[in-house]
Amino acid sequence: MKRKLVHKVFTAISVFGVLGVFICNWSCTQSSGTEKHQKNRNKVINVRDKVTKIEMEEMPVSDFADPYILGNCLIVSDYKSPDKLIHILDKHTFKYITSTGDKGEGPQEIANMGSIGINEADRVFYVTDHGKHEIFSFYLDSVLADPFYAPTERIKLDGMLSPVTYNYVNDTLSIGLFWKILSDADYTPVVARWNMKTGEIVPVKYLKHPEIERKRVSAAASVKNGLYVESYWHHDLITIGYLNGDFKCNIYGEKWDNKTSNSNVYFRDAVFCKDKIVVTYLGKRRLIKGANGITVDYPTKLMVFDLDGNYIQTLETGHPISHFYYDEEDNRLFLTLQDDMLLAYLDLDGII
Repeated sequence: MKRKLVHKVFTAISVFGVLGVFICNWSCTQSSGTEKHQKNRNKVINVRDKVTKIEMEEMPVSDFADPYILGNCLIVSDYKSPDKLIHILDKHTFKYITSTGDKGEGPQEIANMGSIGINEADRVFYVTDHGKHEIFSFYLDSVLADPFYAPTERIKLDGMLSPVTYNYVNDTLSIGLFWKILSDADYTPVVARWNMKTGEIVPVKYLKHPEIERKRVSAAASVKNGLYVESYWHHDLITIGYLNGDFKCNIYGEKWDNKTSNSNVYFRDAVFCKDKIVVTYLGKRRLIKGANGITVDYPTKLMVFDLDGNYIQTLETGHPISHFYYDEEDNRLFLTLQDDMLLAYLDLDGII
C-alpha cells in the first residue's frame, strides 16, 4: 500500500514538474499569432574571428560609408568624402575601380546625399539628394567607362514624403521607408509602396504600434518573401508586415516598454538574408558620458529571426557596426564599422 502511495506521489510530482517546465517555457516566450513576447534571446555565437577587413589603400573611406551591391561591384557611398561621394570596387577582389557623384550645389552635383536604390535589371543605381529633393540615375556601365560621367535626373520629390531607404522592383513598384515631414524639426517614418513613374506613394495599413507616440525605425523589404520589417530604435520591438500592406506580427524583447527614451537604442538596420531577418542590436544607452566627454556607442550584435519573427540566435561580431548590406550571391554581409577596419565582410556560410 505504501509503495503504491509513494509511486502515486512521485508520479504527481513528475507530472507537475513537466507542467512547471512547460509553463515556465511558455511564460518566457508567451506569444499569440500576432503578438510575440520573447524573454530569452541568449543564444550568442562569437563570430569576431570571421569578420574580415577589406583593405582599401587606393580609396580610403570614412566611418560614415554605406555599402551596396550591383552586379560584381561593391558600391560604397560616403557623404563625408571631400569631392566624389560614391566609390566602386570589385566585390570579389575589392580592387578599387573608380569614383563618381560630384559633391556640390551645381547641376548634376549632389548637395545632400541620402540612400542608394539598386536596379539590377538595368544595371542602374539611384541616388537620393535630400538637398535638391530629387533622385539621380547612375548607369553603372557608363560610370565604369567614363571618368567624367554625369548622372541624369530620375524623379523630383515633393519634399513632404522623402525616401530614406527603398527596394527597387520596377518603374511602377518600389517598397521603402519614407519620412513624412511634419515640421522643420519633426517627421514620421512610413513604410510604403512607391510608383516612381507616377510619384504615387501608398503607405502600409499598419502605420505604427498604438502605444508608441514617437516612432523611429529602420526598415527593410523582401520581394521574394513578400514581407517588410521595421526595427524600432528606441523600443525593444520589431514589426513584420506583408508587402500588400497587411500586418503580420509584433515581436517584443525582454526590455519592451512603450515609453520613448532617445538615450536608449535597441535595434538599428535590418536586412533579409534569404529566409532570415537580421537586425543590428544594442539594447542599452547609446550616449555614454566619460572623462573625455560624450561618446556614441554602436551595436556589435546581429540578432537573427526567422520570417515568422521567432528568435534564432545572436551573432557577436565584436566590432561597432554603423551600416550593413546583404550580398545574396556570396551569402555574406558587408559591414561599415566604427573602428580601424572601417569596411569589412562577414561570411555567413555555416552560420545562417
